Amino acid sequence: MKITENAVVGLTYELKVSKVEDDIESVPFSVEVRDEEDPFYFLFGQSGLPEKFEELLAGKKEGDDFNFSLTTEEAYGEPDDELLITLPKEQFSKERGFTEEMIKEGEFLPLMDENGYSMQAKVLKDLGENLLLDFNHPLVGFDLHFEGSVIEVREATEDELSHGHVHGEHGEHEEG
Repeated sequence: MKITENAVVGLTYELKVSKVEDDIESVPFSVEVRDEEDPFYFLFGQSGLPEKFEELLAGKKEGDDFNFSLTTEEAYGEPDDELLITLPKEQFSKERGFTEEMIKEGEFLPLMDENGYSMQAKVLKDLGENLLLDFNHPLVGFDLHFEGSVIEVREATEDELSHGHVHGEHGEHEEG
C-alpha cells in the first residue's frame, strides 16, 4: 500500500536542523532519532506536520527510504514575536506540578491550552516575579533535513479517522 490521505504511516528517521544566518548555512546537527525501538506513527493528512513533509512522503510504500530537506518557510517558519509572552512565576507553583528545575532558563514547560491540548513553552528569561516564555514551535527558524525509512503503511480504522490520530500499539490509546 502506498502512502495516501488517511493512511497510518510508520517511519524511522534522523532529523537534522540547520539555520541560515548572514547568508551562511550552519552545518546540520541531529536533534531527533526515531528508530525501530521508537518509530514515529501518524495519520497522513491529519498529522499537524508541515504540509511539505507529507507532500514529499506521498506515494511512498513500506520499505522505501527517503532523504529530503524542508526550508524554514516550508517547515515551521520564522519566529513570531507575538508568541513571546511574560507570565507570573506564581502560575508555575509546586501545587500545579512544577519544580524549580522545570522553570530554569532554557527548559521546556509542558503546558495545556484552554481546550486541553498539550503544548510547550521554552523559558527564555527569569524576570524575578515573572517568566518570559517562548510559545513558538521549537523548530521555528530552522531548515529541517530528514533521512529515514517507511516501515509501515496501512489503512486507518474508522475510529482513527474520526478521532484524527493513530490508535493501538503506536498510537494515543495505547494500553500501558
